[in-house]
Amino acid sequence: MRALKVKLRSLRHFGTKTMTLLITGLIIFLGIHSLNIVTPGQRKLLATRFGVGKWKLIYSLISIIGFVLIIQGYSESRADPIWVWVPPAGLSHLVLLLTVPAFILLAAAYVPHNRIKAKLGHPMLAAVKIWALSHLLANGSLADMILFGSFLIWAIVGFAVLRKRDRIAGDTRAPGTGKADGITILAGLAGWGVFAFFLHTLLIGVNPLPL
Repeated sequence: MRALKVKLRSLRHFGTKTMTLLITGLIIFLGIHSLNIVTPGQRKLLATRFGVGKWKLIYSLISIIGFVLIIQGYSESRADPIWVWVPPAGLSHLVLLLTVPAFILLAAAYVPHNRIKAKLGHPMLAAVKIWALSHLLANGSLADMILFGSFLIWAIVGFAVLRKRDRIAGDTRAPGTGKADGITILAGLAGWGVFAFFLHTLLIGVNPLPL
């Protein structure tokens, strides 16, 4: 009985530490990426104050710190997960399917003159929504709920705020071209393939492809 109590205390301490790392990382990472959503004027003010180059460096360093904490906290949580629910094994196939358009939307954020970006305005946030939702469906630990749930809420709110801001400002984008659409789709599929077959296992430690 005493050994069991010691073990439970150790698990509680382990869980608290890993969740603290994960939540701190999320606050830092999503916080710095929310400046343009919540206070776009403040972001411009900081860029003016520090200079564009220096501000980009500060922004990148803060993002990296947050990202590293997220990865560390999430990775440690997988050693002894706290299960909220156990998803059916078949949902892994759905994740693979849903992440295809997510990668195409991600590519649309960077390929110039594509019609996807012209239509959505903020395809990266749309990509994050699909990515986070698909992973929430297929992962049932408390850390998964916190990680993917936070990104999902952030992307939903951010997309709605920025789309509303575009409408109020009357922002319009060039209609785009079929050639740019083709490049966007090919780039998205290539990115999906590289991540699914190589990088996901290398970076996350989990093979997303069903055996």
